Amino acid sequence: MKKKLLSYVLASAMVLSLAGCGGSGSGTGTGSSGSSGSTVSTAPVTESGTLSYTTLNLDEYSDFTASIKFVHHKTDREEDGTMASMIAEFNKEFPNITVTTEAVTDYAEDSLLRLNTGDWGDIMFIPAVDKSDLATYFMPLDSLDNLSKELNFVSSWSYDGQCYGIPYMANAQGVLYNKKVFADAGITQLPRTASEFIAALKLISEKTDAIPLYTNYAAGWTMGAWDAYVGVVSNGDDAYMNQKLVHTAEPFSDPGDGSGAYNVYKILYDACAQGLIEDDYTTTDWEGCKGMLNRGEIGTMVLGSWAYAQMQEAGDTPENVGYMPFPITVNGTQYVAAGGDYNYCINAKASDDNKIAALIFVKWMVERSNWCYNEGGYTVVKGGANPDMYAAFNGCEVMSDLDALAGEEDYLNQMNAESELSINAGGNAKVQEIVEAGATGSKSFDDIMADWNSRWQNAQSELGINVLY
Repeated sequence: MKKKLLSYVLASAMVLSLAGCGGSGSGTGTGSSGSSGSTVSTAPVTESGTLSYTTLNLDEYSDFTASIKFVHHKTDREEDGTMASMIAEFNKEFPNITVTTEAVTDYAEDSLLRLNTGDWGDIMFIPAVDKSDLATYFMPLDSLDNLSKELNFVSSWSYDGQCYGIPYMANAQGVLYNKKVFADAGITQLPRTASEFIAALKLISEKTDAIPLYTNYAAGWTMGAWDAYVGVVSNGDDAYMNQKLVHTAEPFSDPGDGSGAYNVYKILYDACAQGLIEDDYTTTDWEGCKGMLNRGEIGTMVLGSWAYAQMQEAGDTPENVGYMPFPITVNGTQYVAAGGDYNYCINAKASDDNKIAALIFVKWMVERSNWCYNEGGYTVVKGGANPDMYAAFNGCEVMSDLDALAGEEDYLNQMNAESELSINAGGNAKVQEIVEAGATGSKSFDDIMADWNSRWQNAQSELGINVLY
C-alpha cells in the first residue's frame, strides 16, 4: 500500500521549479455563452461530440462568458506579475472570461490531494497520476492523431488514443553556465565529454573566484534534474527511457565508453569529491543562486532550459548567461533530449461552460501568450520559434523519448515506486546521496551504483517485469 501510494506522489516529466504557497477552490460557470448562443451549439466538437482543441477557433468565442480557476506551480510568475499580465492580455480578446489563479508551494503532492476531492478548479498541471486514471480526473482534449499534427510533445499524457494534457512549454536538457567565467578561466571550447567538463571545472576553480558547479543540494527538488539526462542524452537511444529502462538488468553499470546513466551521475560525484562545488552544500540557496550565476559567482548549474530565463532576469548581465549541451558524447555525437514540461489539463467534473472556457484559455496560452518563448522554452507549437539560447545545440542531435509500449504505460511508474529510485519522477534523495558521499567520502560511487542496480532488479522481480537487456 505504501508503494502504491508512492507511485501517485512521484512527480512526473522534467522535475521543475516548484515553490510558493496555495489553498483550495474551484471554478464557477455562469451558465451563459454570451452572444455566441447556447453552450451546446457553440462548443468546438469532434465527430464524437466531444470538445476538441484542434477544432476550436478562438476568433469565434470573443463573447463567451464564464469564470474559471487555474491552479499551477509557477509561484515565481505569480509573484512577479507575469501571470496577471498574461491574463490581462487574454481578457483583451475574451473580456467575459474571468480567470483566477492559485500558485501552490508543494505542487507535486498538494495537487494529488486535491484530485481526490475534485475541488481544485478547472485547469491545472497534470501531476503524477497513472495514465489509466487520466479519464477519471481530466477531460480528453483531442485525439493523439489530431493534436500531434499541430503540437509537439503531446503524447506524454495520452491514453487509448486520447490526449489529456498539453505542455505549457517544453525543455531541452543541457547545462547553464556563465560565459564570462568560462572566458576568464581560459575555456575556449564547450566541453563535450565528462572528462572535459571536470577539467573545465578545475580551470574555473584555479583561475576565478566562481563556484565551479553549484549543486543546489538544499533545495532538494533541483537534484532531480540530473535524472533528465539518463535517456537520450546519455545513450542516443530515444526508445531507452520509456521502453527499455524497465527491462534493463543493470541500468547503472559503467558501459566503459563514457556514456550511460553511470557517467551522468559520476560527473556530480567527481565534482563533489574533488571540491569543485560550493563550500557547504547544505546551505545552498535556490533563489539566491540565480543572481549568483548572472553575476559570475557560479560557473555552471545542471538544470533544464526552463531555468535560463530566470537566470537572465536575476541580474544586470543577462548576456553572460549561457546554455550548453550536457557533456556526454556517444560515438562522436552529442544528443539533446527535448520534451514537454508540465501539461495543462481540464477538470472532467467542470461544468460544460467552464470546460469550453478552460479550453479557450489553454489554447490561447499555448498559441498566443508567448509564454513558452519568454521562458526560454523549446517550442510546443509545430514550426514555432525557439530562443537564441539554443544556438549552442547546433550540431547536436535533438530527440524526444518515444512513448511506452502498449500495455506497459504504467511500468516505469511502478518500477520507480517499488525501487524507490524515482527516475525522472522527483528522485531527489538518491541524487543528494551522491553529493553527500562524494563530498564526505562516505561511500564509493561504484557502491552507490551497485545498490541502485540491486534495487532495480528487486523491483523487476517483485513486479514480474521481464529482463530483456
